[in-house]
Amino acid sequence: MHINGNTELIAHIGFPTHAFKAPMIYNPWFEKCGVNAVVVPMGCKPEDFPAFLRSLFKLSNIRGALITMPHKIVTVGLLDEVSPTAAIAGSCNAVRLGADGQLQGDMFDGEGFVRGVLRKGCVLKGASVLVVGCGGVGSAIAASLAAAGIAAIALFDPHAASQTGLAERLQKHYPALEVSTGSKDPVGFDVVVNATPMGMNAGDPMPMDVDRIAASTFVGEVVMKSEMTAFLDAAKARGCRFQIGSDMLFEQIPAYLEYFGLPVATPEELRAVATLHY
Repeated sequence: MHINGNTELIAHIGFPTHAFKAPMIYNPWFEKCGVNAVVVPMGCKPEDFPAFLRSLFKLSNIRGALITMPHKIVTVGLLDEVSPTAAIAGSCNAVRLGADGQLQGDMFDGEGFVRGVLRKGCVLKGASVLVVGCGGVGSAIAASLAAAGIAAIALFDPHAASQTGLAERLQKHYPALEVSTGSKDPVGFDVVVNATPMGMNAGDPMPMDVDRIAASTFVGEVVMKSEMTAFLDAAKARGCRFQIGSDMLFEQIPAYLEYFGLPVATPEELRAVATLHY
């Protein structure tokens, strides 16, 4: 990739950056298409993030920003405009400048997760789902699952305010959806999702009791540090169908590209050129 004075920047902001996968997907695609843009990892600690985000968009060659942990939730309150999806999710993972210089935000994690699950043949209409982890990514996934027509959702997070806040937002926008909180027992669910960072580090505990997951249950993962986390290995051993964390990323990137006004690719085209490794 040739970087010059006309190169546009897409910042990939989070902390820490060691698990970032997006540069290994976007940048090969840009090179293949002749797009003079580059995704750059930027490690920013939470206490520095609000000032940094505003300063970043003072750059004349900034095209947009990808926002990841731990900044997705706080970003919503730092913007001038947010999409309905971001408002429901209470989190944001894409920021761009509007025509009048306003900071605009959207959320694509949930859309990417749902697109991937549906492409694998999992039926979401009328399904019951357990989501463990109600931070930025978990909230986004829950919002998109609700939009996809699930019948019931159970939410669990060790921070009680996170799960109750998400439950209230879901019930406000989807009054027919059955919502419960406080349990991560996977028994009886059609779909279970690990939306926590558990699995990023060796020796992490399981996000839920895998021995209680039925073989008929579809299992979703968001951790991307390794393709097969210990959680997915255990679910696979039980005979479950599953979705790896990077599938969510590949499925949402076409939506990101459109949002930033860049040439759009299919997930298959992105995988064909990606230099992703673990």
